[in-house]
Amino acid sequence: MTQSELEPTEAPAPWWHRVAVALTHRNFRLLWLAALGSTIGTWMQQYAQGLLVYDLTKSSFYLGLDGALAQLPILLFMLIGGVVADRYDRRKLLAGSQYTQAFSAFTLALLVFTHHITIWHVLTMSFITGCGQAFGGPAYQSMIPTLVPRQDLPNAIALNSTQFNLSRVLGPMIGTGVLLSLGTAACFGINGVSYFLVIFALASLRVPPHPPSTPGQHKPILDDLGTGLRYVRNNRVTLTLTVLVAFSTFLATPVFTLLPAFANTGFSEGPGTAATRLATLQACQGLGAIVGALTIGAAGRFKGMGRALLMLQALLGVLVLSFSLTHYWAANCFLIFITGMLSMAVFSISFSIVQLAVPDDLRGRVVSVYMVALRGGGPLGGLVTGAVADTITAPHALALNGAVLSAIALGVLVSGRGRALRAL
Repeated sequence: MTQSELEPTEAPAPWWHRVAVALTHRNFRLLWLAALGSTIGTWMQQYAQGLLVYDLTKSSFYLGLDGALAQLPILLFMLIGGVVADRYDRRKLLAGSQYTQAFSAFTLALLVFTHHITIWHVLTMSFITGCGQAFGGPAYQSMIPTLVPRQDLPNAIALNSTQFNLSRVLGPMIGTGVLLSLGTAACFGINGVSYFLVIFALASLRVPPHPPSTPGQHKPILDDLGTGLRYVRNNRVTLTLTVLVAFSTFLATPVFTLLPAFANTGFSEGPGTAATRLATLQACQGLGAIVGALTIGAAGRFKGMGRALLMLQALLGVLVLSFSLTHYWAANCFLIFITGMLSMAVFSISFSIVQLAVPDDLRGRVVSVYMVALRGGGPLGGLVTGAVADTITAPHALALNGAVLSAIALGVLVSGRGRALRAL
């Protein structure tokens, strides 16, 4: 991809139009609204599940293990999911993913309601949920470019991130009320119902039918997978972005994974119970992510995207370190807000460059490779950081993560390896 491909070709539209231009397209608007409702349910469950895991185990390691098992199928199956997304009807694949995740949520609701829940039930259902996401994720991300014109794609990606993080704010807020009034089982049950919003939206999309597959039409799966992997390996920009996002999520995401431990141990002493402190910290993070996504969405394509990405990633490491070593509630809330803002800005810029660069016929496979790095890095980082935190405390483990993340970003910024990315 050349620099000219990323530069705007006409005068920019007013900021208020640029922030939400993708929502003017019916298909994207339908799926976006459905995903918003469904993801609110998901974050409601994540909020309640984090508290449940910590209540069952009193261990940061199990918080990391739960996240790791939820994402393990991403590492095992998402690359295959990318091949499948390039071959078959993406709407049907995404619908199947929603049914799988709904089953998991309803199962947990029943186990909690009947008081038969154990940590192993939670871990098993997290793995099953991850299996659904491993095939639904590439299908969903590959559908987005078919729902909007190419010039609106960066805005669609930013708005997709916005709904995810708006849900991150609303989910714990609603979840707090549901948990305190109806109990943990209700959080799981409502999430199970929310998956059907996406199923109904998919049935309402006005898109051309997927061409049917014919016998012998496709190469063996491993051959198709190899084509996608070779593209990533041979494309300097895509390879650099994939490696960077893996390091970024491995080192930065644990600050969010370990928030239940911070809320329970009193590291961030704030008003109310551990549940309300956790909801407040998650809301601050989510609000920051919304601001970051909207800011990048309004900016659209701009000169210097690669250099800005590296500088923001270096600053993100500094913020992770600062949050981990701060002992004042108001400062913790502010720092987690800025951390959420920068983490989403880094993701939005990175993913926009990848989506603009990849050919349509390889989109599912290349996106799946990128998503493995994105989705796999965080849980693995949470698992490792959680284990380290049980030994040297969570603040010290996260401080180490932040320092390493900044060093990596600055190293790429000044090295020859990052030349192609800096040129964008």
